[in-house]
Amino acid sequence: MSAILPQGILLYLIFAWSTLSAQSPASKLTALPLEAVTIQDAFWSPKLKVWDTKTVYDVLDKLEGKYVPDRKDIADELKKIGRTRNAFYNFDLVAQGKKDLNMHDGPPWYDGLVYETFRGAADLMIEYPDPNLEKKIDAYIVRIAAAQNADPDGFINTYTTLMRSHQRFGTNGGNENWQHDIYNAGMLAEAAVHYYNATGKTQLLDVATKMANYMYRVMGPEPKQNIVPGHGGPEETMFRLYKFFQAYPEVKSKMKTPVNEKQYYDLAKFWIDTRGNHGRPDGTYSRTNWGPYNQDSIPVTEQKTIEGHAVRATLLATGVTAMAMEDNDAGYIQTANNYWNNMIGQRLFITGGQGAIPDGEKFGPDYFLPENAYLETCASIGAGFFSQQMNELEADGKYVDELERVLYNNLLSSISLNGDQYHYENPLSTNSHPRWVWHDCPCCPPMFLKMVGALPRYIYGTNNDAVFVNLFISSNAKFQLKDKDVSIQQKTEYPWKGKVVLTVNNPSASEFPLHIRIPGWAAGKENPFDLYSSTVKSKPELKVNGKAVNMQMEDGYAVVNRKWNNGDKVELVLPVEPRVVYPSADIKNISGKAVISAGPIVYAFESVDNPGLTNYSFSKSADLKMQYKPGLLNGVNIISGEAKDANAKTVTFTAIPFYAIGNRGTQAYQVWIPVK
Repeated sequence: MSAILPQGILLYLIFAWSTLSAQSPASKLTALPLEAVTIQDAFWSPKLKVWDTKTVYDVLDKLEGKYVPDRKDIADELKKIGRTRNAFYNFDLVAQGKKDLNMHDGPPWYDGLVYETFRGAADLMIEYPDPNLEKKIDAYIVRIAAAQNADPDGFINTYTTLMRSHQRFGTNGGNENWQHDIYNAGMLAEAAVHYYNATGKTQLLDVATKMANYMYRVMGPEPKQNIVPGHGGPEETMFRLYKFFQAYPEVKSKMKTPVNEKQYYDLAKFWIDTRGNHGRPDGTYSRTNWGPYNQDSIPVTEQKTIEGHAVRATLLATGVTAMAMEDNDAGYIQTANNYWNNMIGQRLFITGGQGAIPDGEKFGPDYFLPENAYLETCASIGAGFFSQQMNELEADGKYVDELERVLYNNLLSSISLNGDQYHYENPLSTNSHPRWVWHDCPCCPPMFLKMVGALPRYIYGTNNDAVFVNLFISSNAKFQLKDKDVSIQQKTEYPWKGKVVLTVNNPSASEFPLHIRIPGWAAGKENPFDLYSSTVKSKPELKVNGKAVNMQMEDGYAVVNRKWNNGDKVELVLPVEPRVVYPSADIKNISGKAVISAGPIVYAFESVDNPGLTNYSFSKSADLKMQYKPGLLNGVNIISGEAKDANAKTVTFTAIPFYAIGNRGTQAYQVWIPVK
């Protein structure tokens, strides 16, 4: 924790997020709070160190304009305005009372990217205290608060103030779909809660609640205005703000802003329920119909498929799922399942990517999964957040399978190994796909930080009387089961090896069920809807204190229910070995091709290792060999085998993890290879 965090706040936070989720009636399990989990993992810890010590600072500095443009679009902007864009300069101008200047640094959602970076940084500070980073963010918050204080209503969105101050929330001919007033406010609320969790400081929380109070006064059922977010996401964040104050009302006494948390719940629910309601035929209570692009063509509970802008859709779906857990609302639960089943069963890319079509950054039709698809980083992360929430709702391991697919593939491919270059799109085949230092729309690095900052929470879960092991990451975790304290130590070399050892520390020797996820790929189920299929040669093995046990499976988990003594050990061995993955016959774009995987990792072929790559094909019976290379790409398993080139000559191929592409210069690569 932060060195200046008040004593007592630590105890208050230990089970904060766990308690919030446990209060949701329909929740079947809850993720552990960050404070209860410590990662010490050979795969993840070095990466987390880079992201904590380098990437967070890199993103904040670049948001402040400290970068040398490496793309033509922002290089041209530098020539035009004579400086690099600076998100915090926008706040300073607003603080000075400026408005309608017809100039704004960065896109309308630049404020939101600042807030999202704060959230990711705050979560990382819980695991890795950093007084310098805290001081840096505190200084930014002062500037943000000053900008809000310049407005008597507490409204804050620098783009709207500096460009079209009379069109707040898209009114008076404005466009909330573009302005992002509500989206940015939602990310502000999210950042404020997470920053308080990390530091115990309330200044950003005051800013967030003042803006939330203003939105509640403006939008809602008549006589208020019919306004919904132009970008999904605020539904969940406003709900989380409600849950935070509901669980911890004592925080209100530390704040300057009045809080009525029920208003935040009502606002989140209104934003969900009013989609598809665009007003009356006579034009009263009317608003723009954003259509499928913003999941607004019909009411949410009538939506059978996941449509439109993939980031907006997955973040809305996450909010619907969170609200479903709170209300035990059958309509919300069904909608969440409709979204997820369609997304994973018909529209999932093998790396966890989402969003096939560049125009509108949107989902394509069912089974349209081309190799050159768009696959925006933020969409896969949104899908990861959504899958994790579905796991809390239904306690089914299939949801963690898809979170894991995102984590080890599309998420990691979006950032360079050195932590300061990025990908916006993540296609599965390309002749040239350079990483960038900074982008005209740099939304992906902040979203990346949000996901990796939250990672410790997702390793384990509990439902008060049971422990769930979701991800295989070496770590220590603390649980409260009924009134007993239990801790678990996990050791593994996953994803390179499949052995996982869990040591139960339980001084009181109590009985409880331990649920250990058996990934679908390890059990012969590559995809829960058979969108992809594969087989592994070996089967998972489970031992307790050295003795083999039959796995009693329940919703994707092996369940061991016994009286646990202090020091009991559970050993799981998963078949991390090369396997060939085939697409469903319904996916016409990649017919006759296959992917090589091992464990959760999808492999790719880079041209630097494979001359003549575009003409390769390999046999279904190819002998695939896996070898760990400690000096390659920060240490990876490679997979090699024989293929045929264009002249039917036998060549040896080398495949590397998809996440590692683009770290040895700009290379052509592909994931799907013809198989004969």
